[in-house]
Order: sequence, then C-alpha cells, then structure tokens
Amino acid sequence: MEAYECVISKRDTRAYLDKPIVEEDLRRVLQAGRMAGSSKNTQPTRLVVVTDRKRREEVAACAKFSQHLPAAAAGIAICLPSTGSDFDAGRAAQNMMLAAWSLGIASCPCSMHDQECVKKTLGLPEDYRVVVVLALGYPDPAVSMHLGRKRVEMEELVHDERWQGKSAG
Repeated sequence: MEAYECVISKRDTRAYLDKPIVEEDLRRVLQAGRMAGSSKNTQPTRLVVVTDRKRREEVAACAKFSQHLPAAAAGIAICLPSTGSDFDAGRAAQNMMLAAWSLGIASCPCSMHDQECVKKTLGLPEDYRVVVVLALGYPDPAVSMHLGRKRVEMEELVHDERWQGKSAG
C-alpha cells in the first residue's frame, strides 16, 4: 500500500478477528516504532508487547475506554521515562499504527487512566509511565470501520497565514 493511501484510509478499529498476528508482521510493526524520530535523537520510547489475553484484560482494567483491548491479538504499551516527551511516543505510535495498517492489521490507541495500575501490571521501572497502549488485530469484516462521520472540510481545517473564519466550536 502506498504511504499516502495508508494514511488516508487508516481508521481506529475496535473489532478484531480471533486470529494471532503473524510474528514477522509484528516485528515489522515494532521496527516501525523503533525507527520513529525523537527529540534530539534521545530515543526515550520503550515498548511492552502483550500477546497474552489475560494480561491484556489486566491492562484494560487500568483504563476507562479500553474494552476492545482484550479482544485484540496484541497490545503494545508505549512507555517513557519521566523526562520523555509525549510527542516522541506519539510519533512511535503513529508509525506503528500505519505500518500495521499497511500489513492489513487494524489498531486503536487506548489511554491509560490509572498509571499505578498499568505500571504494576506491566512491571515498569519506577521512573517510567505508559503513554498509550495500541490494540492490534486483524479487522472483523462484519463490523464497519466507519462511524459515518465526515472529516472536517479542508476550508475549515486550514488557515493561511493567520486564523480566519469560524472556529470548530
């Protein structure tokens, strides 16, 4: 899949087939995260891969809106030290989600609301936190990947030189 097509066709997906991710494909997704740029090339991001369903259930219990995580084939916790930038974690997350989609693997990020819970569940060092967990799996074709919501029109999104026109509120 061409990069542009991958970017514009990717949708967050919460319905997955009960099928494990091919190991080579999972490694490619992780490599995409590893290759993400970071501020001053500090490379602060660390990844915890969770393929055991029981562990994904435990991780999901640390969040408010992660009911889809246990049904996924895998979860990838994107972790940072306290000095790390969420922007760096976001770059790794987007790389991995796009790489996954190019391989036919759907994804959806999960915010972790209870850091103490997720840190304990994943055995993180004291100085680390989980920025986001990516749920990954092959999409269930019986469930639509679109909610029928249109994207904001380009004219409303983009402002030339200075903010002009109405706001999104």
